[in-house]
Amino acid sequence: MGWWQLNADTLARSRFVISPLAETLACLKLLHTGSAAHPGEREWLRAHLPAYRAWMAAEPVTERLVRAGLGREWNADFLTPAPRDGEPFAVEVVRVRSVAPDAARAHLRVSLAGPLPAALDRDDLPERAAGLLERVWEETVRPSWERRRQVLEADVGARTARVSRGGWASVLDSLRPGGTRWLGENRFQVNLHEYPPREISGAELVFVPVTPQRMGWVAWEERRRYAVVYPCSGVLAGAGDRAVPAGLGALLGSGRAAVLVLLGSPLSTTQLTAVTGQGLGSVGRHLKVLREAGLVRRRRAGRSVLYERTAAGDVLVEAGADGGR
Repeated sequence: MGWWQLNADTLARSRFVISPLAETLACLKLLHTGSAAHPGEREWLRAHLPAYRAWMAAEPVTERLVRAGLGREWNADFLTPAPRDGEPFAVEVVRVRSVAPDAARAHLRVSLAGPLPAALDRDDLPERAAGLLERVWEETVRPSWERRRQVLEADVGARTARVSRGGWASVLDSLRPGGTRWLGENRFQVNLHEYPPREISGAELVFVPVTPQRMGWVAWEERRRYAVVYPCSGVLAGAGDRAVPAGLGALLGSGRAAVLVLLGSPLSTTQLTAVTGQGLGSVGRHLKVLREAGLVRRRRAGRSVLYERTAAGDVLVEAGADGGR
């Protein structure tokens, strides 16, 4: 397994960062695999996969670059610069475009675990990669970036609260199921591959959520900055795409019905505000009415208050879904 050695100070200074480029690369990987993890991803693929496949058919060199760069065990490093806090997409993608051609080819050899195909022995690989990422961003990510950002911020908020309750070990164990784990003795498992351990004490360490599920990778820059990209909580990832049955919306109002539908899994008020796009006051009022009606209950988890549906709430949502068929 691959693991990093880091001291307590490095972990204490680590932080969560939201990266438009990481989100875009995760979406590119989703388009590349064509495999959805939940209904929201299936709808997104249905909307964007035909156009993506047309792009690839028209650009065979870029298509070969994607296949080589998104290897089964390792991404080409030049595609995954370690994110910096607060950088917009336009600044992040410049770091992909500015990679030296020789370095890009070397990174592809690593991701391929073998020789570079003749079709990719060329100097425009960074430009091609940056151009494709710009297109994926503009056409498939940017239109929904505000909602995506809210979901990512909700995930960061939940995990930050978990750090305060149970320490970093409890969070590291949950980032990528089966892939990340705190091993003790200052050792952090980052994946299941048999790579040599890395000493990263004193480096900058960031954790970067993305909304596509089953996506995640690690990245670093010259042993000074390290990043762990992980899929945000599955409860949040597809939350904004869950349809509200028409009958339930007519009965409760669309906003209140949306809150009830989402509470099949426990969520905090902050998370509900992020994924519904409703104001904090509106969400609070909806929760109050739903609790008084016996459709929702609340419980405390450390310093957080989580809400979830009661059995009566489950029956109402299921009845609404059946009535819409």
